[in-house]
Parts: sequence; C-alpha cells; structure tokens
Amino acid sequence: MNYQITIKKAYTVDEIEDCWTSDDYIKLLEKFDYPDAGDSDPATLKELLFMAISDFEPKDAAVIALEYKLSENLNEGQIQQISNDMLLDKVCEEYPEIGLHATLFHVNQLLFKAYNGTFPNAKATIIECSFVPLEEESEIELTKENILKLLNNGLSGSNLIKRLFDLPMTENLPFPEAEDILWEVRSTDNSNFTIITSEYWLSKEDIIASEFEGILEIPLDVE
Repeated sequence: MNYQITIKKAYTVDEIEDCWTSDDYIKLLEKFDYPDAGDSDPATLKELLFMAISDFEPKDAAVIALEYKLSENLNEGQIQQISNDMLLDKVCEEYPEIGLHATLFHVNQLLFKAYNGTFPNAKATIIECSFVPLEEESEIELTKENILKLLNNGLSGSNLIKRLFDLPMTENLPFPEAEDILWEVRSTDNSNFTIITSEYWLSKEDIIASEFEGILEIPLDVE
C-alpha cells in the first residue's frame, strides 16, 4: 500500500506529561519518608516529592525510584549498578534491554529535575504526523512497525534506527524491536498520529522531509 506521509510537527521534551500519576507521587513520597502524603493537595504532590527526594543522596534516591518502577524487571544487583551508572551516563539510552528505555527515561528525568541537574538530562521526541493511503484499498490499522517503516523515506541516512535496522526498515521482514523503539503511539482515527520516542532513536533533526510517500508491504496470510 502506498501512503502519503505528512510531518506536521516534531519537537523535543525533557519529560512526558502524565507519565507519573498522583498515586505514583503518593506512593513514592511514602518511600521517601514523607508521612500522610495522601492528605496533601494533589497539585503540590510533585513539588513535595522533589523536596523529599532531595533529602536523600542521589544514588540512594535512584535505588528507591528504580525499585518502585522496575522491581519486577530488574534484580537487586542490576538496580544497584544502574543507580551508579545513572549519575554518569544516560542509561535510558544505553541499557541493552530497549524495552526498559521508556521507564528508565521517566525515572532519570524525575531525578534530574529533583536534583536540578545532578543526573544527565535525557530528551524525548514527539512527532505529530499523518498517514493517508493513496489507493482505495482496505485500510489497515497501523502498528508501530508499520509506522516506522512508513517513516523511512523521510529520515536521514544517519538516523540510528535506519543504521541498526536497515533490513526490517526497508524489506518485508518482521520488526519486533519497533514495539520498544516507539514508546507510545496515539491516534483517534488511524490517520493522524502522535508518536513519542527517545531522541536517541529519532531526533527532530533526523527528519529531512515534511511530506513524502512510503510503501507498506503487507505480508499475505499463510494458511
């Protein structure tokens, strides 16, 4: 299927809105020894958490935040190692399990803001775009894999995704890594999309065209 792709807006942010809920803040405040957090004004929870975090050493705070978000994914030794590494490097970009990058980003940026820069500042990219089929064919629901493949023609050759995943980006091959590369895809009509990913994978500078065509090869069902 041939598509017309339009990039309406691409921009960089240092946190994703609504990635932390009020319930998250209350539970974290309790872990940082702030009593009766549930009685606080919801509008003040984030600032209260920053103050509570700042009473701890950065490494200790990192351990607490990592345990809260990733205790089911990482063991104690891994959390200790990451808490050390986070003070020096952007672990949310370098950790070998890319499925954890989004959560590591959220933790990193919470700590970055709480300590006013002690942790490295990572960035995310948000892209607002549309994908419109050019032929009158049965419209399919676009997946993260479909979206990345359709974006290929509008990305610079130096883009990390294109360099690491050249074949799945350009051939009719499975691309399971797309599920973790794109952190979030939002759409209400399967045509206009908001895409959230790491600047590490896709920066706004990687986008070299605002309008271009892409071909999506749909594998035939095998009985």
